[in-house]
Amino acid sequence: MATLALEADKDSPHAGLAGCMCEGFVYARILLRHCLRQAGSTMNDESPLIRQWILLRTLAARKYGATVKELAQEAGVSIKTIRRDLETFQAAGFALREVVCEFGRKKWHLESVKPPAELNFTWDEAAALYLGRRLLEPLMGTIFWQAARAAFRKIQAVLEPVPRDYLDKFAAMFCQTMIGTHDYSKKADLIDLLMLGIEDKRAVSLTYQALQATEPVTYTTYPYGLAYHRGALYLVGRTRRHEDICHWKVDRIDAAELKDQRFQPPKDFDLQRHLSKSFGVYHGDEEVCVKVRFLPAVARYVEESTWHPSQKLTKQRDGSLTAEFTVDGTEEIKRWIMSFGKYAQVVEPAELRDQVIEEMKEALAAQQRRPAGRGRSAQPKPVVSMRAE
Repeated sequence: MATLALEADKDSPHAGLAGCMCEGFVYARILLRHCLRQAGSTMNDESPLIRQWILLRTLAARKYGATVKELAQEAGVSIKTIRRDLETFQAAGFALREVVCEFGRKKWHLESVKPPAELNFTWDEAAALYLGRRLLEPLMGTIFWQAARAAFRKIQAVLEPVPRDYLDKFAAMFCQTMIGTHDYSKKADLIDLLMLGIEDKRAVSLTYQALQATEPVTYTTYPYGLAYHRGALYLVGRTRRHEDICHWKVDRIDAAELKDQRFQPPKDFDLQRHLSKSFGVYHGDEEVCVKVRFLPAVARYVEESTWHPSQKLTKQRDGSLTAEFTVDGTEEIKRWIMSFGKYAQVVEPAELRDQVIEEMKEALAAQQRRPAGRGRSAQPKPVVSMRAE
């Protein structure tokens, strides 16, 4: 199954619920394809997930079924391809049957799902599902949203007016901040293609514009998995020219093309373990031990969260807190430390302390300059990570 890693700061506005939203968005896309794989699918690798999903939706919507020719016209593919997909669906366990109609015409029907026993939910289970409908908002604009919306309408229909009104009022008591969130509804086809590349171990040609680049560049990549960090999706893999693992922000991918070329990820590569070494998604050349002293004003805030798997927190008698981390690269942990301003002091390494001092001096100088409209203002130096695009 395609790999997804989730990374989010607990106190980030994109953690928690946002993580669930991303999981629903990505895993819904994997579900059908993985089901077919587990059934021993022999489908043509060029058959996209989108077409198969549309094929199932078409059969489900047509009460009197559809002929193979009609399905082929609907999907814009050959009759042979449709027959192969139908055989695949049957092998996967879908309730498909072929019926001979008038004049010998054969139509395919997709029967409604009928569980062997009545499917019942307890009150709290139904309430949780109903309240969780907002977590699927990233599906808006994709082919999955209509089915998800229909499912929630069915739950809504079986709820009595009074408890339904209560749940609506209850939902209003919770609010998720949306600062810096990402909308991937327009990236639906792209994410499908990346998932195919990850799952089939096929090269993907990316047209990508890095943050500091003036124009996009196209090159071949070998995708290993997707990472979710601070409300954004990142593709993790390497390029044909470099052995180092890179990260590409999905928002910056302008185009992608699935190639026939196959690849094999390193046998010892584990996406979760790979990301656990960094303080986010940026990587450096080696692991570094970082020690930071937090003043009493922010000590409790730092202590309330798990910021990194390696963290070791030690309370001091004066109310301050000493935090120790072992991370791969210091770029992101430096930004995190600087976000605390005067309340965080780098103890070690000395190189990191010097970098923080220098950047704070530059920040102070920038704030003391006249606004751009009243005079020339120097451009800040771009921050470039060695192993993140």
